[in-house]
Amino acid sequence: MGRYFGTDGFRGESNVTLTADHAYKVGRFLGWYYRSLREQRGDSESPKIVIGKDTRRSCYMFEYMLAGGIVASGADVYLMHVTTTPSVAYIAHVDDFDCGIMITASHNPYYDNGIKIINKYGEKMEDSVLDLCEDYIDGKLECFGQKWEEIPFASRHDIGEMVDYVSGRNRYIGYLISLCKYSFRGMNVGLDCANGTTWNIAKAVFDALGAKTYVINADPNGFNINENAGSTHIGGLQKLVLDKNLDIGFAFDGDADRCLAVDEKGNVVDGDHILYIYGKYMKERGKLLNNTVVVTVMSNFGFFKAMEEEGIETVKTKVGDKYVHDYMVEHGCRIGGEQSGHIIFSKYASTGDGILTALKVMEVMLAKKKKLSELASGMKSYPQVLENIRVKDKPTTIADEDVQNAVKKVEEKLGDSGRILVRESGTEPLIRVMVEAKTEDICRQYVGEVISVIKKKGYAV
Repeated sequence: MGRYFGTDGFRGESNVTLTADHAYKVGRFLGWYYRSLREQRGDSESPKIVIGKDTRRSCYMFEYMLAGGIVASGADVYLMHVTTTPSVAYIAHVDDFDCGIMITASHNPYYDNGIKIINKYGEKMEDSVLDLCEDYIDGKLECFGQKWEEIPFASRHDIGEMVDYVSGRNRYIGYLISLCKYSFRGMNVGLDCANGTTWNIAKAVFDALGAKTYVINADPNGFNINENAGSTHIGGLQKLVLDKNLDIGFAFDGDADRCLAVDEKGNVVDGDHILYIYGKYMKERGKLLNNTVVVTVMSNFGFFKAMEEEGIETVKTKVGDKYVHDYMVEHGCRIGGEQSGHIIFSKYASTGDGILTALKVMEVMLAKKKKLSELASGMKSYPQVLENIRVKDKPTTIADEDVQNAVKKVEEKLGDSGRILVRESGTEPLIRVMVEAKTEDICRQYVGEVISVIKKKGYAV
């Protein structure tokens, strides 16, 4: 974890822990850095940086502070305006930008915001560049063989320009439509847009493919993003699917890199189920390279059991779609993701893409002529209990011999009928204790046993 940039960008409460000044400095650094790289190559053209944003009120402030810093440093800014994170990643790559920026706090409430920086390949920016950006923010930048108390401003004809680039969003919509093999005619589909970036994209895609769409939470006002809506509050979509007798429903998060589904019976189909459904579909067609699906340690125990029964290998990474993506790239895997609905289809996208995920679920339904409930029935999720305990020192708590023994005892009791996972939070002073077992009562009992040891040893705050 960096000083400012975590696994999902520079995130914080707007103008409290993530300020307008931070955004300006990020823009200043990126514009200068990419101009310097071009000059070293003997390239006199201005760098190009593309920016997208979600629907938070504070996005306007961050958008123009970033843009101001970029053009002041001698790079050109292309504004996609309100659009999804995966669309920025797609355009950054296919339109040969030096980098992309997405202004979003994803599934967080409206008062938070964030800056995600995307490299020219449409992937999350390399840590080495983020480290330099953090050094500049802290006033101790050392780069290109020298120390910089301040980086120079561009002047005269080197000052950058701003370009309206809503056409990039439209090209991304066309790309999604081009990936679909089947018409959706005759399908009744519910879409929960979370009052976020899919509000003006998802319906356009599904309508173009012939579906009859029913949309909720597509009226953003700057303050209602994710508010009792979207993939983190899926009850509204469940009600819509049942009330309208729909074939399926999809819920996105604020920046649309996540998608969860609701089947025709109103049941939630989470990321694990989607990975099970599409991984199995790929294997049946001989498309599952390495016979492997990549997930995080938080995937449900039932997922691993179901994949084992299908003869499909699974790989676990640390929590975070960044780690899933990195493993997929290194080992040539085609599908991976998280229980939360971050699904990466590496043949088609470099990041989780909620709308693409929805289209791929539709593809399996139409190809196999089955309802979503039938497709998901082969995987049974185990009851799960997760408790967080605030501690004084995370590594010391985890390493304690008595705590480790308590975890081992639970593992022995569970055998192959469940699992326990104890890990440090990546962002807070918390230890997360999670148990999956045949019943919720068993889960609670074993979680309690470990937490009681942590408290007895005096680690809890």
